[in-house]
Formats: sequence, structure tokens, C-alpha cells
Amino acid sequence: MTDSYMYGALMLHKAGKKVDEASLTSVVKAAGVEVDQVKVKALASALSEINIDEALKNAASMAVAAAAPAAAAPAAAGKAEEKPKQDEKKEEEALAGLASLFG
Repeated sequence: MTDSYMYGALMLHKAGKKVDEASLTSVVKAAGVEVDQVKVKALASALSEINIDEALKNAASMAVAAAAPAAAAPAAAGKAEEKPKQDEKKEEEALAGLASLFG
């Protein structure tokens, strides 16, 4: 259900509309989902404090960066294999932190 709120916020942002409580409530209702005002308020508040374009750009960069070491791993050997795993763990933690914003 929480995904409905995030997708609604992304849709509003993509359409150039203001992502606020009223617009999020309207979009979620239009999707046929029962609206939880606590979630709407929390999401609207969290998104008001961040630049959504930057957050999406950074998330896309992290996804590409995570895929690159995985593709290079077969060519690497020994200690070189340990470094991408550590980098991947850090990137996963960063993505988890970003996901918590959208809760």
C-alpha cells in the first residue's frame, strides 16, 4: 500500500504538480486505495524537504554503480573481488536510507 503513495508522488512530480497533502490524497483516492492521512502527511513532509529530481538522479547513479562492479567481477580475482562487495554493501545501505525517506 505504501507504494501507492510513492507512485502518486512521483506521478505528481513528473506532471509538474505540487506534491502536497491534498494532491497526494486525490491521487491515492483516484487509484482506489483507502487513504491513510498519517502516511500522506509524513510523505508530503519528507518530500517538501528534498529535491526530488536530485534524489532520483542519485538513486539512478547508485543503481548503475551497483551494476558495474557486478559485471566486472568475473574478470577480477583475489582481493579485487572483496572491494566490490564492500562497495556494494555501502551502496545497498545508501539505497536503504533513501528508501526510508519514502517509507
